[in-house]
Amino acid sequence: MTPRRRKKIPVLLPGDKIPSIKGTLGPGVTRREDGKNVSVFVGQLLVQEKGKQRVIQVAPLKTAYIPMPGDIVVGKIIEVGVTSWSVDINSPYTAILPLSEVFSKPTEITRINLSKSLKVGDVIIAKVVAFDLTRDPVLTIKESKLGKVPRGTYLELTPLEAYVFYRRIGEEKLVETVKQKYGCELFVGKNFRIILIGESLEAERNAMHEIISTIRKYVKV
Repeated sequence: MTPRRRKKIPVLLPGDKIPSIKGTLGPGVTRREDGKNVSVFVGQLLVQEKGKQRVIQVAPLKTAYIPMPGDIVVGKIIEVGVTSWSVDINSPYTAILPLSEVFSKPTEITRINLSKSLKVGDVIIAKVVAFDLTRDPVLTIKESKLGKVPRGTYLELTPLEAYVFYRRIGEEKLVETVKQKYGCELFVGKNFRIILIGESLEAERNAMHEIISTIRKYVKV
């Protein structure tokens, strides 16, 4: 039996030529001086029939993580304030981790040094509890399996790699493969970041290589 070949995801990069298809140019497609149609950004080629008209367009892949309440994210502490921490969550928006979302019991600000709990550079697994366009995202680490990550290998995916990881390969499938093959726990954030925790640095690096190699088998660049 001939093994089935993996189907490549039809992803275009900026400047990639669009196949010769008759139709009207839509969003994400432009015509160069030489008459060739090219993609404007990273995305998928779509050909839609609208009545008697055929429209050729490139649907962009998400290029930035936009927080949503309930999302589990991998963040980095970038600033320690008086009553909260500022957290980089790989988004245009800097997240806020309030003191009240770290400690279960009420804590007097004058009696605590926030840097002793979380310092700049620390990596955390957190949950987005609130966000709208009028204020920065608010995080919590009080729930189970959230908090500071004391060790592990940190991996940040590009938007294209994240698309393949979540939509094509399947997050659960790859998590189980890495766990069985390398003995590594995989914490996956919705913000394109992954934490690998294994018994050794070598195991973590091998698992990371497996993830990247698997993703690249599906992507034609």
